[in-house]
Amino acid sequence: MERIWIYDTTLRDGAQREGLSLSLEDKLQIAHLLDQLGVPFIEGGWPGANPKDVQFFWQLQQEPLTQAQLVAFCSTRRPRTTAAEDTLLQGILAAGTPWVTVFGKSWDLHVTEGLGTTLTQNLDMIADTVTYLRSQHRHVLYDAEHWFDGYQANPEYALATLETAYTAGAEWLVLCDTNGGTLPHQITEIVQRVKAHFPQAQIGIHTHNDSGTAVANALAAVQSGARMVQGTINGYGERCGNANLCTLIPNLQLKLKYDCITPAQLTRLVEVSRAVSERVNLAPDDHAPYVGLSAFAHKGGVHVSAVGKNPLTYEHIQPEQVGNQRRVVISEHSGLSNIIAKAQELGLPLERTHPATREVLQRLKDLEGQGYQFEAAEASFALLVRQVLGQRHPPFVLHGFQVHCQTQAQGEGHWSSSVATIKVAVEGQELLTAAEGNGPVSALDRALRRALETFYPQVRDFHLSDYKVRVLDGQSGAAATTRVLVEFTHGAHRWTTVGVSSNIIEASYQAVAEGLEYGLMQTHALVG
Repeated sequence: MERIWIYDTTLRDGAQREGLSLSLEDKLQIAHLLDQLGVPFIEGGWPGANPKDVQFFWQLQQEPLTQAQLVAFCSTRRPRTTAAEDTLLQGILAAGTPWVTVFGKSWDLHVTEGLGTTLTQNLDMIADTVTYLRSQHRHVLYDAEHWFDGYQANPEYALATLETAYTAGAEWLVLCDTNGGTLPHQITEIVQRVKAHFPQAQIGIHTHNDSGTAVANALAAVQSGARMVQGTINGYGERCGNANLCTLIPNLQLKLKYDCITPAQLTRLVEVSRAVSERVNLAPDDHAPYVGLSAFAHKGGVHVSAVGKNPLTYEHIQPEQVGNQRRVVISEHSGLSNIIAKAQELGLPLERTHPATREVLQRLKDLEGQGYQFEAAEASFALLVRQVLGQRHPPFVLHGFQVHCQTQAQGEGHWSSSVATIKVAVEGQELLTAAEGNGPVSALDRALRRALETFYPQVRDFHLSDYKVRVLDGQSGAAATTRVLVEFTHGAHRWTTVGVSSNIIEASYQAVAEGLEYGLMQTHALVG
């Protein structure tokens, strides 16, 4: 298998995404995740551009990566100085990385209008910078910024910039589609021309997703001779993002049969994708290829039936190859195959010929007609199946609740609190408890826990981690039916339940109550 060198720029280019901010600790954790994934090159940032990046490179000098090469990033020297005198390049050398990526201007428009210098001076800046860094015993990757736009505007000059970098000692020539406007057929044609012009050079590709073709463009470049692919985890990046390595790596390795990382490392792709999204505080894309929660989810009854017989019918790879797993989604579109497969996935015995199976299906369709949705509330589905099978033993019986909310002005803002009073029967004992929270749902959750924890101490370890509300019939105004989804966590395990009512507090209570019940069932606190 021929090698494709993966170059990750999540910590630099990816961090330029709007709304994304990385702390020093975030950058260090992500660097180590990428190192364990087997990425050969990790671009850490521009040392000297800000204190955080200086500290990042210094800390990784003390605790170096085990597999990957850490790369510092910088521009060519400035127009009216020399590389040896440019203070920005001194910061690069202080970072201590064996590899440095230098970006320079390929497009004559950027040279004259962006840099405000001459085309000849730009070539001098490229040559001086690369030569200087090589004299300081650094390996140099040359990123040809706006390469494809520059080539299409002035091919002779664009090629001259590459020639200059290559002659000065750059070991990789990376062609950048910085504006993201090039299409795959153009990438193919231009990369082939570059390969013909530089038959001995190592060529890389760096694509942006402004036309929605970043991954396709990178694949086209590889098939035309590029042997390095630059991108980011989850496709993070400025504007519309960069080429998504979570899509590129399996495409290159599983479909095109290139060697990128080991098969064992590839099975960590989902784990890394989700860990990075957690670090950058952005919700994972459930519909992302390969790594998304829904990438191998099956909803249509025909699909589920076929996959049960042979997964190849509706899956292009085995999900386990990238660390994902098959999921069966249940909804009003479900058939018996969905119900049976989902129940088996949850460890519940349902057979096609059992009357309970059709009853579960009918109840599900009736409830979804009322506004319930079980796709994202698998815990509620599990409780429904147990109820039909006669295996559901609720840990309490509700006798009523009240919620009192109070808001008061406080300086320029306001202060609010809620108190919930709840009456329940637990193991035959009637209990009246109350609790305060920063909102009605929080107060209800705490009051219910307070009633249960004497009998079921496990509830102290359940945490309400997410709360979503959907208005189902917006034209009804405040009287609209609402759907509430509540997510609980217990260590690494997560589960979601659903409640529906025209009273948002009632819907919330339903979801919270089922969430606590399911959690107790999973920790074996309930018999049955």
